[in-house]
Amino acid sequence: MVMAPLTRSRASEGDVPTDTMVEYYRQRATAGLIITEASQISPQAKGYPRTPGNYSDAQVEGWKKVTDAVHAEGGKIFLQIWHVGRLSHSSIQPNNDLPVAPSAIKANGDIFTSEGLKQLETPRALTLEEIPGVVEQFKQAAVNAKRAGFDGVEIHAANGYLIDQFLRNGSNTRTDAYGGSIENRARLLKEVVEAVVSVLGSAHVGVRLSPIFDAFSMSDSNPQATFNYVAEMLSKYDLAYLHALQLGKGEFDYIQLRKIYGGNYIANGGYDAQRAEAAIVNGDTDLVSFGSLFLANPDLPERFSVGAPLNQPDRATFYQGEERGYTDYPTLDQS
Repeated sequence: MVMAPLTRSRASEGDVPTDTMVEYYRQRATAGLIITEASQISPQAKGYPRTPGNYSDAQVEGWKKVTDAVHAEGGKIFLQIWHVGRLSHSSIQPNNDLPVAPSAIKANGDIFTSEGLKQLETPRALTLEEIPGVVEQFKQAAVNAKRAGFDGVEIHAANGYLIDQFLRNGSNTRTDAYGGSIENRARLLKEVVEAVVSVLGSAHVGVRLSPIFDAFSMSDSNPQATFNYVAEMLSKYDLAYLHALQLGKGEFDYIQLRKIYGGNYIANGGYDAQRAEAAIVNGDTDLVSFGSLFLANPDLPERFSVGAPLNQPDRATFYQGEERGYTDYPTLDQS
């Protein structure tokens, strides 16, 4: 049982993890593995208010308190590292610059900012000379995760963020070494994986993908071919795991993806105890990650083991709200 990454927007000034975040993760340390909310690798990588970073000394110190608390309870914890790419806004970016992306293609929709909802903007395409700097930021994030005491990191290559934007030909129309063929579109992910593995070792690095993801105008002409290639590419690194958000099951063969990858596989997406147990028994996956159920039930493994009723997540408090809907969900004993 894995706790899936969940953006909760509770970081403090400077995007520093707080003591409330320490308590939130400590409460959920009975998960087989915690994967934290996504943590931006640089100021440019930020997309939403109060998401934690992992590039300043203060942020690293804040995360160190989290890992110490989880380890004291006997838990394991990976840091999810991300760059949001075009899913940001100039009001959030350093110097009010435009967000960056593989290509200057606008995503439809709005984004939440500290000034309320704003329409997404047409991003600026990263230059060929800038891309190595982004890879270096991911590498430094791995260095900082090690300093903060994490057991490993998960590279966020899903949900329409920067690496996912590079992978899909609906958001990547580049004509250089990072665009065109599937191999070229997967080049950024390949370079990021190699950079992060060079710091932590392959056994401490996971990757998250979302082959079917149509929010934020994300599209690909052949997702099965694209993500089968990505799975085969990743299989060569002997990573800790591949973590797949399994949406659109009728239009994508996730079993094929799992077989091509060959290593540890985490399935995610609307699982309950019965479906998760069946998926593992049937050999469809090795592990299952739970998002909102872990949010609302800090002792989810215990509740599953005894068949106890579950707290229901309060969607109104998913993002911000301090302790409410965050650290105040009761355990089974408290209930």
